[in-house]
Amino acid sequence: MNTPAHLLVGAAVFGKPAHNRILAAAFAGGLLPDLSLYVMAGVSLAVLGIPPSVVFNDLYFSDAWQTVFAIDNSFVVWGGLCALAVWYKSPWAIALTGAALLHVVLDFPLHHDDGRPHFWPATWWVFESPFSYWDRGHGAAWIAPVEAACATAAAVILWQRSLPIWAIPCVLMLLAAEYWVVRQWLFFFASG
Repeated sequence: MNTPAHLLVGAAVFGKPAHNRILAAAFAGGLLPDLSLYVMAGVSLAVLGIPPSVVFNDLYFSDAWQTVFAIDNSFVVWGGLCALAVWYKSPWAIALTGAALLHVVLDFPLHHDDGRPHFWPATWWVFESPFSYWDRGHGAAWIAPVEAACATAAAVILWQRSLPIWAIPCVLMLLAAEYWVVRQWLFFFASG
């Protein structure tokens, strides 16, 4: 799934009640499994001037980057942290770790040849799904609209919760970003 959809869905599922701390933690949890990619790709592209083809064809699949992705996309890591949050009955930690765990659960079936080792540290195995959230050659033509519909439903759910004032523009910007990203994947970066 695209990151804006992860944030919206994670906040809709774990951001209740829509108090500042709980909602912010749910948004953060929806972002955390993708944050390393944004930081590493951003630094590589904008600071180091590495061409996008090298960043996304070589560095993305390098051992160093895959190690980082293994840690921040691990069912084991997020499941353990979520279990601790539940054990300690910490609402903000449950929102954060629950949204992050939901993120990796939703990503698992939607990465064809760009998946992550979701069961690290138990194994480095990577599931190669027959489906992709971005590649039309692997179902994105029907997956992307379903994802956008889920993001829209999540935004509507959030809107109905009497959001804090700061969250209203966040939800609207995330929904707009989701529509823009889906458009990019389907019309500019997709194969077949």
